[in-house]
Amino acid sequence: MVKNQPLQHERKAHSTRVPRIGIDCRLAGVHNAGIGRYISSYVPKAIALLQDRARVVLFCSTQQQAQLLCPTQLRQVETVIAPIKHYSLAEQTQFLLRLQQQQLDLLHVPHFNVPYFYQGKFVVTIHDLLWHKQRGLQVTTLNPAVYWLKYFFYTHIVAHAVIKAKKIFVPSQTIAGELHTTFPVTRNKTLVTYEGVAASLLETTRAATARKSNTLLYVGSLYPHKNVEILFQLLLRRPELQLEIVTARSAFVARVKQQVAENKLEAQVSFLLSIKDDELAAHYKQASAVVQPSLSEGFGLTGLEALLQNTPLIASDIPIFHEIYKTHAVFFKPTSVNALEVAWEEIKNAKQSTKLPRSFSQLYDWDVLAKQTTDAYFAAIKN
Repeated sequence: MVKNQPLQHERKAHSTRVPRIGIDCRLAGVHNAGIGRYISSYVPKAIALLQDRARVVLFCSTQQQAQLLCPTQLRQVETVIAPIKHYSLAEQTQFLLRLQQQQLDLLHVPHFNVPYFYQGKFVVTIHDLLWHKQRGLQVTTLNPAVYWLKYFFYTHIVAHAVIKAKKIFVPSQTIAGELHTTFPVTRNKTLVTYEGVAASLLETTRAATARKSNTLLYVGSLYPHKNVEILFQLLLRRPELQLEIVTARSAFVARVKQQVAENKLEAQVSFLLSIKDDELAAHYKQASAVVQPSLSEGFGLTGLEALLQNTPLIASDIPIFHEIYKTHAVFFKPTSVNALEVAWEEIKNAKQSTKLPRSFSQLYDWDVLAKQTTDAYFAAIKN
């Protein structure tokens, strides 16, 4: 009996050990669009919630990125600098080695790009299945051989991630439905966690300015499925209109600028690249309306940002936007410039903007998302 006492003590110590939870933060930052915003908004709140319940390991590309996510040195937070490009061979080899060295109880990858041979427990966030629906050389700027090779690996990496994940977080019921249809095995392990709007957009220090007349604002990347070409068709019909395009990604910018030039719309279209949040907030407040003409989305964060700035929103008539924006946007058929023009007239002739009910803004809260997500961590570890 005496001989067993050290073993019993050892078991007790092991059972009370706080778990090591890793979060892949390499895509944090607004320059990585929606995923970057998701990581930057979620991780600080997750750290605050986890506190002494876990040891948090942040995998970051740079020390500066780590500093933004965790400005003060905390006992329960470790940082691993891993300047390893996502979607690369090095991610499948070098990053895999970094993960294995940390001996994590759980890893959260806020995208689908989990190294294929990672054997530890993990959870993932699937923001959309866009590239399952949008594929071909018209949706890329890559060399054809490179594109199809990457697409082959993409399909296998996504399938591996969703099948092996202990939990899958998605930003909407719409994406949950698409995920269940494409991968039925995910049906019982999917959790919808609605995203929120960054405080840096809502608490800007810039002075309020009056709205501009006849000024449309588009915020987002410029991939073909974003459907910005229909905005140019509207501008050709309505020469009094101005369009401001705000984007944080360089992909397709040159192609879109060429379309502007071909349509002789240089005097009506302006580009703002990688602007700061306080400047973006000012543009939201000044715009006559924000336009979301996309053919496919996983959430629709920029439209939500507009609504919470009390800016009128024109959005394409697709299921995800109805789910997120409810009745607070003017919807139009995204393949019809006539429908877009009618939507603009409705916004233009509206006497006043409708104030959002409190119940609407409460749906989209990073604190709620962080609580749902961190609770799911411990359930995944336990099971």
